[in-house]
Amino acid sequence: MITRQAKLSFYAVAGPFMRINGYLYRQFRAPKKGTVRVHLGPGQKNYFDGWINVDANIFTGRCDLWADLRNPLPFRDESVDCFYSHHVIEHLPDIQTHIEDVFRCLKPGGVYRVGGPNGDSAILKYQQNDLQWFHDYPDKRASIGGRFENFIFCRGEHLTMLTFSYLEELFLTNGFARVALCRPIIETGHPDLFAQCLTNEYEDDFAVPHTLIVEASKP
Repeated sequence: MITRQAKLSFYAVAGPFMRINGYLYRQFRAPKKGTVRVHLGPGQKNYFDGWINVDANIFTGRCDLWADLRNPLPFRDESVDCFYSHHVIEHLPDIQTHIEDVFRCLKPGGVYRVGGPNGDSAILKYQQNDLQWFHDYPDKRASIGGRFENFIFCRGEHLTMLTFSYLEELFLTNGFARVALCRPIIETGHPDLFAQCLTNEYEDDFAVPHTLIVEASKP
C-alpha cells in the first residue's frame, strides 16, 4: 500500500495539472450527446470498454481522463447517463460535494451506482464478535476492535464510514428521487446501464456483504 504521505505529495505536485486537464476536457472534449457512461476510479485492473474511465493514476493505472476526483467533475451539466464507482468515495474528503456534482452532471433519469466498505455490516459483525468476517488487510489484528478499525479506516486511507442511511440522506437531500440498496455482483435496478459493472465487484458473504452498494436515481 502506498503511504498516505506519498499520495499527498503526489497530489500536491500533480493537482494543478489535473485541474487544468479537467478544465480543458470539459471545455473541448466532454461529450455533448449520445450515451455517456462514466467510471470513477478504475485503478489498474478495472478499465471498462465503452465507458469514460476517470482516474488520478496515469503511471500504473489505465484511464481515459486524468483528473482529481476531489475537484469538480469535468463534465457538462446534464450530460451523463450514469456514473459508477467502487471503493472510491470513502477516500474523498467531501462526499457531500461529490454527490452534489454527480447530480449536476447526470441527465434527468440518470443513475449513480456507488459501492464502498459496508459500515452497517461491520457494526453488526463487531457486535457479534465475529472475527472471521473481517479480513487481515491492511494489518493483521487479533482483536475485534482492531479488525473493525482496520476495515473502517484502512490505516487512514478511508476518510468516512459508509452506511446506507448516511448515503440515503446525502442522496435525497441533494435532489435524487430514489435510493436503492443492492447486493454486490448479483443485483441492479438498471441492468441496461450496469450489467458490465457487476463483473467488477467482489463479495464472499452475500448474507452480510462487505461492500455496500447503492443506486440513486435523478428525477
